[in-house]
Amino acid sequence: MTSRNPEAPADEAVFDAVLRPHRSLGRQGFRLLLLVVAGASTALSVPFYIMGAWPVIGFFGIDVALLYVCFRLNYRSARLQERVVLTYFKLLVSRIDVRGRRSDWSFNPLWVRLERDEHEDFGVLRLALVQRDREIEIARCLGAAEKAEFADAFGLALAQARRGPRFDRVQ
Repeated sequence: MTSRNPEAPADEAVFDAVLRPHRSLGRQGFRLLLLVVAGASTALSVPFYIMGAWPVIGFFGIDVALLYVCFRLNYRSARLQERVVLTYFKLLVSRIDVRGRRSDWSFNPLWVRLERDEHEDFGVLRLALVQRDREIEIARCLGAAEKAEFADAFGLALAQARRGPRFDRVQ
């Protein structure tokens, strides 16, 4: 007779990861950067105004506005989120795009394989889950080193899920 090991129930997640794009500059840093650039643009445009070249002020303003728009688009893309949950019976991948739309994929851990595209100079370029004719790229928001770390951890968890839950013998 066998009983389940309480440390590893069959419906428990073997691997659970939430992936988000990294942003090195926070909101406060963005405000400070924008204030410094706006102040520098204002200080540099004053001599041009005094010399009579007042249209230059508009170009300095356009630079600040473009910097603001680019950073706002960058922060908007940071809303992307991907979750990978692996249990002994199911692999679920959920992706929420920048508009808040959710896409879900489900795989059987026994039949899915993780494909790594690596370059000797750049590291891991692409990770994909493949099952028969279905393929989904995962961890797109991570850098090469982070993808390699994720692939190693996920590969170990996938091997554990394929072995199945541990059972203890009760005598």
